[in-house]
Amino acid sequence: MPHESILLNTERLHARMSKLRLDAIVATSPENVTYMSGFWALPQWIRRGPQAYVVWTARGDGEPEIITSTATLDLIADQDIWIERVRRYGTFHVDESAETGTDPVCRRQMELQAQPDHGDALTALVTSLRDAGLTRARIGIDEIGLMPDQLTELRQRLPDAALLPAADVFRDVRAVKTEEEIARLARVAEITERSIDAALAVARVGASELDLARAFHTQTVQEDALPVLGCIGFGERSALMNVQPSRRTLEQGDVIRFDVGGRYRHYRADIARIAIFGEPTREIRQKHRALLAGVERACELIRPGKRVADIYAAAVETVRREGIPHYRRNHVGHGIGLDGYDAPALTQTSEERLEAGMVLCVETPYYEAGRWGLQVEDMIVVRADGAERLTATSGDLMLVTP
Repeated sequence: MPHESILLNTERLHARMSKLRLDAIVATSPENVTYMSGFWALPQWIRRGPQAYVVWTARGDGEPEIITSTATLDLIADQDIWIERVRRYGTFHVDESAETGTDPVCRRQMELQAQPDHGDALTALVTSLRDAGLTRARIGIDEIGLMPDQLTELRQRLPDAALLPAADVFRDVRAVKTEEEIARLARVAEITERSIDAALAVARVGASELDLARAFHTQTVQEDALPVLGCIGFGERSALMNVQPSRRTLEQGDVIRFDVGGRYRHYRADIARIAIFGEPTREIRQKHRALLAGVERACELIRPGKRVADIYAAAVETVRREGIPHYRRNHVGHGIGLDGYDAPALTQTSEERLEAGMVLCVETPYYEAGRWGLQVEDMIVVRADGAERLTATSGDLMLVTP
């Protein structure tokens, strides 16, 4: 694979492994498996239980390896994966035809299927670690993707190894994005903003939340992304934090709240915009302006080394000063990447500091139950000289003529 296709921040990973004196680290959760290898293991992403792993050794101590079910070898053969070594487990029957050798994906799939079957996921993992000489090593285990009894069984089968929880290591490494990751996040942000425009293009009296959602997701798919987040609510329903589109129809004066984003080449968007169907009231203008000012103030302060808690305090204080004196929030944003909520979380109690290369969603939502919800949310990259916006639109109120 070309170097630019690699998602993994390799230097950051090795630095964290060295600090913790880890001889190896094992990814188990869907996001971390994809991050470490480029392998999108479909069964892992759509339901809990299926197992796929990536074993990554300390610098210079061996080649990384993917461990996955035989039933997913077609995905290995057909994806942009930068790890060559694959270990399979389990039975899945695919017959070989005379044409197999003419198609490179099918040929690669059958080559992988000809390798030994290690029976089950944990046996394959234990064998991989033994083959790498790691039975007495310090190994970080991403505990998130394992089933409840699997970590216990792993400890029993590797009694001389020190198995350390490592989900926080992956969270920390993934917080700072590579330029390839940033490019994908920029692309999905663009797609999401155009999808909002497509939804507003069908906004008219009698149009439903579902009508706008269909237009939004259709545009997303047409631009080669996939639907993930689609909170679109009118009027009083815009105050439902996790609103799911319904048959509620659009009326004069309604707030239309978008909290939306697709997924492009595994990477997520999360953007919020407010439209008004008609003329906004003075109160809506004032409160929305306060929320927008909070996001803008946070973005002004963003730079490497800045305390996350200070960003939170500045955003909340600005919203209160500019028009919502009672404003309260548990956070004013979060990281984004393969997961919709990557590190860091922009909270009052966080001890984290910003680093160059972090991608953040900075947001100031406000909900009044039974009336409306207002929200501004932008995607930005932390650069050496401040915040670089991935969103092209300003977050201003969008007015839709009935």
